[in-house]
Amino acid sequence: MKKSIIHILIIALIFGSCNSQTNDKLTINKYPERTDKSNIYEVNIRQYTPEGTIKAFEKHLPRLKKTGVDILWLMPIFPISQKNRKGSLGSYYAVANYKKLNPEFGTEDDLHQLIETAHKDSMLVILDWVANHTGWDNPWITEHPDWYTHDSTGQIIPSVPDWTDVADLNYDNKDMRNEMVNSMKYWLTDFDVDGFRCDVAMMVPTDFWDSARIELDKVKPVFMLSEAEQPDLIKTAFDMNYAWNFHHIMNEIAKGKQNADSLRKYFENDPKTYPPKVYRMAFTSNHDENSWNGTVSERMPNSYKTFAALTFVAPGMPLIYSGQEAGLNKRLRFFDKDTIDWSHLEMQDFYAKLIKLKNENKALWNGKAGSPAYFINTSNPEQILTFKRIKDNNTILVIMNLSDKEATFNYLEKDFERTFTEYFTGKEMQIKPHENYSLKPWEYQILIEKK
Repeated sequence: MKKSIIHILIIALIFGSCNSQTNDKLTINKYPERTDKSNIYEVNIRQYTPEGTIKAFEKHLPRLKKTGVDILWLMPIFPISQKNRKGSLGSYYAVANYKKLNPEFGTEDDLHQLIETAHKDSMLVILDWVANHTGWDNPWITEHPDWYTHDSTGQIIPSVPDWTDVADLNYDNKDMRNEMVNSMKYWLTDFDVDGFRCDVAMMVPTDFWDSARIELDKVKPVFMLSEAEQPDLIKTAFDMNYAWNFHHIMNEIAKGKQNADSLRKYFENDPKTYPPKVYRMAFTSNHDENSWNGTVSERMPNSYKTFAALTFVAPGMPLIYSGQEAGLNKRLRFFDKDTIDWSHLEMQDFYAKLIKLKNENKALWNGKAGSPAYFINTSNPEQILTFKRIKDNNTILVIMNLSDKEATFNYLEKDFERTFTEYFTGKEMQIKPHENYSLKPWEYQILIEKK
């Protein structure tokens, strides 16, 4: 859900204090072990095909399977409210009914078939869940007005002033809480979905998510992603959250406002807040970023491939947004039809190779299954980011020039002398301390140690 700038600042101020928690206070539910090396793919059904239907999207599953996609995150599939609708089609996040499928997307049989096919292809399917608010013609509005937040005059209000198409839910009401959980269970029991991506999760009380997770796991083990960085959400309720700060730093580096050392500091500090088992979702784009802040080529000109590669080799689970494998070069309209152009799959092989790299190298796996990033000192920390990840007998060395100028550097560690194979070129490379190396602007190398 797109947030106003003021609201983002408020959330940051409120929850920034949570970073003082130490990670030994955080626990996490067990999620499917198959996610240890997974990637996640966000599906925008409306814009995916000219038809904008589930059945039309299903035709892309063989391609996505071949690419190596593991988890499908379906943007909200529920009917969209007509009242106070924005644009011609409205926001996916203005839910008119939690237990219905948007008829514009197809039938329930279509959804059953999609999930069944995805499961046969060893993919998980999670639904985008909107627990903070509903659309204005959701039946709850008239049947249970006490389930909503009211102002001093008794009027139901939106969560944020400029979210005029949605009404804020009141989590002081236990009956509403129970029905929300029942609605989530419906999709587990009747459609066999594998979990949920939870919109603006930080705006819903943590104790609701904690109790909901316990109830959902009674139906089946679920995978839960929160659109938040609030640490206490990871204690019980969620398996993965957004690495928003990582994303923002990449954008700032692309603009020349931060440098490689900023990312080193980020990766050194992040484990102080989140325990190793927590998955941090890394991304260069998603539906909000693309529609509101720009395409990767707008935000990261000449560098988006470098940062995309970084999301696959740094700690965390990488996200691919619909169309990125086709070099999506336009901002998809949020409230209206705007089909993705699939005529040139210029980035598909690139992403397939990155997925293969992650799958075949245990050091790059997610959470505790993989390795932390161990940074290597160089003579040029402002331009050069270099780190290694080591798990059992698997060692990966990442070297990136995160600047728009050629970078010359040498390694300062005395005993750092290794023989590697560069993943993309297959070229054998000798790394020695104190020898000069250079990388072109935004050039990167992903090296696998030769044993």
